[in-house]
Amino acid sequence: MKRITILGATGSIGTQTLDIVTQYPQKFQVVGLTAGRNINLFAQQIRQFQPEIVALQNADLIPELQTAIKGMQPQPQILAGADGIAAVAGYGDAEIVVTGIVGCAGLLPTIAAIRAGKNIALANKETLIAGGPVILPLLSEYGVKLLPADSEHSAIFQCLQGVPDGGLRKIILTASGGAFRDWPVEKMSQVTVADALKHPNWSMGQKITIDSATLMNKGLEVIEAHYLFDLAYDRIQIVIHPQSIIHSLIEVQDTSVLAQLGWPDMRLPLLYSLSWPERLATPWKSLDLVSVSSLTFREPDHQKYPCMNLAYAAGRVGGAMPAVLNAANEQAVSLFLAEKISFADIPRLIESACSGYESMNTKMPNLEQILTADRWARERVLASSQIPVPVLL
Repeated sequence: MKRITILGATGSIGTQTLDIVTQYPQKFQVVGLTAGRNINLFAQQIRQFQPEIVALQNADLIPELQTAIKGMQPQPQILAGADGIAAVAGYGDAEIVVTGIVGCAGLLPTIAAIRAGKNIALANKETLIAGGPVILPLLSEYGVKLLPADSEHSAIFQCLQGVPDGGLRKIILTASGGAFRDWPVEKMSQVTVADALKHPNWSMGQKITIDSATLMNKGLEVIEAHYLFDLAYDRIQIVIHPQSIIHSLIEVQDTSVLAQLGWPDMRLPLLYSLSWPERLATPWKSLDLVSVSSLTFREPDHQKYPCMNLAYAAGRVGGAMPAVLNAANEQAVSLFLAEKISFADIPRLIESACSGYESMNTKMPNLEQILTADRWARERVLASSQIPVPVLL
């Protein structure tokens, strides 16, 4: 029985992780849960999985949660705020913490979990992208394993099982192409929020769906792969693969290429991160290559997806620049979802933030410097979003 804590229990990652716990009650037990604002669902989860400790993002919602779980015995300890979420992350005898909190908000609770000696099932890519210079030394210091729980990095991790040290030559990250993979560049000026949220293959939260539409998600995954697998940026390639059947590939030193295939289902990488090094039998539908029929690939269009090059550039600069890129992207996506900026403004605002931060960048930032860079980038995007783009006559 593996005891687990889930950060972001009511989101897409959290609910799918709890589906796995439901399917394997003899394998997994929930110790702690955290959530944002979805009190009704959170209360249902608490009643079903009976965690020892829970936390809400907003302390004002505690009375509503207490009412929703009134009469439940035993009652869990209820905390709130950033400190409460961090306390849940490091609590008790949980062996592994699933980080399903969206964005850079997952950084501090992940650090708390590592310092408490918990292994990490990393579903929050922004934590490593923004905090890589801090996270990697902590993993070594506390002897903690970081197991990728998103589909692409899980695929790479799975392909690397049995590959000797020094055997990895290249990573090939596959991308669906998002909502606009079949749109001509000329049509991109007409993009609406509703358009960008129509992902053709995956069911995900709003932020990651927009990142998929800009292909920033793939740029962020390049930076994450660099930190996870210690590979230079010129050895990490992005390829558009519309079917989302091959989740990523590796090339080893003799030019053999290994791939991990499966239906687009986030439960598979989540299950592997929880069960590793075991392989648990599932009742899920097997991949049928005959029904898939064909697998296709093409180069990403850099004119349509400028965010990719911004991510590579930030990664190569290093230091706190990936944190600036990530924070600027989060803020820009939030503004786009609120319909305060256009789709084309997203890369414009990110590039402005990265350019503005260049003279302030620190090559070996500590945690406070990363958090400061994050705040600076958000403020820069908010300020820049109020400046109209000049019209060229």
